[in-house]
Amino acid sequence: MKKKNLLAIGLAFVLSLTLILSGCGNGNGSAGSSSSKSDSSSSEALSGKITIGGSTALQPLAAQAAKEFMEKNPNVQIEVQGGGSGTGLSEAQAGNFDIGMSDVFAESKTNIDAKALKDYQVAVVGMTAAVNPKAGVKNLSKKDLQAVFTGKVKNWKEVGGKNQKITLVNRPDGSGTRATFDQFALDNKTPAEGITQDSTNTVKKIIAETPGAVGYMALSYFTANDKSVVKLSLDGVEATEKTVATGEFPVWAYEHMYTKSKPSKLVKAFIDFMMSDAVQGKDVPAQGYLSVKDMKVQRDATGKQTDK
Repeated sequence: MKKKNLLAIGLAFVLSLTLILSGCGNGNGSAGSSSSKSDSSSSEALSGKITIGGSTALQPLAAQAAKEFMEKNPNVQIEVQGGGSGTGLSEAQAGNFDIGMSDVFAESKTNIDAKALKDYQVAVVGMTAAVNPKAGVKNLSKKDLQAVFTGKVKNWKEVGGKNQKITLVNRPDGSGTRATFDQFALDNKTPAEGITQDSTNTVKKIIAETPGAVGYMALSYFTANDKSVVKLSLDGVEATEKTVATGEFPVWAYEHMYTKSKPSKLVKAFIDFMMSDAVQGKDVPAQGYLSVKDMKVQRDATGKQTDK
């Protein structure tokens, strides 16, 4: 009888121990699964704020990409502002912008430590002169364009246009658009004094409202249905995405996004989104830019153009 009792007690103990271990195992498995899901969810979710500023040539594309990125990541806030390439570079270097937008290489600015910044070339922008329709010109030789902007020619009739006084509209010294236009359209000749504006949108507005006015803008600011300004051809070559990609039209620049050293996870995620097919394949051409991948030519920091 005692043996039977001991055997029963032993079996009950083993069964209890098995149930306890099984329960613990299931509990750990469930907790592990829940933890794994939680970790996965937290690793995928992005939150925080990004401040982007600088080049007004890149501003429309950056704003569109920011809108789409925020729609995908509702806990992210992105502020996109202009100010010019010089501002973009200096504020990125100072840490005030998470991303500084620039039409020029950081190496071209004497007050910028290019080695302290990380360069992401996110697009290519073509630029050309914008003219008030009443000027009566659609094409100029490079020589005549330089004569207009250096003040040697003061009336459009001198270069085949109407009897209309020329009014120059320039961007400030810190503008990457100006630096690109001065280097590749004016061959670094010093432009004459005129109206100076920080914003490309304001430049366009002044040109549209001032008979005889001329300035310069990124191709993204010219739209098919907008006849308020005339997009000027150069030496008979129209400024288009195709002629820029082949290097036939010489006035173009990379659109850079600069970060101070290594970017944060959130900033890197946005830059990766800028280089995604969603942006490069759709937004870049729709906004009047070119994908870096579509370029048949390339440029270095000195401005030298070579075939890819």
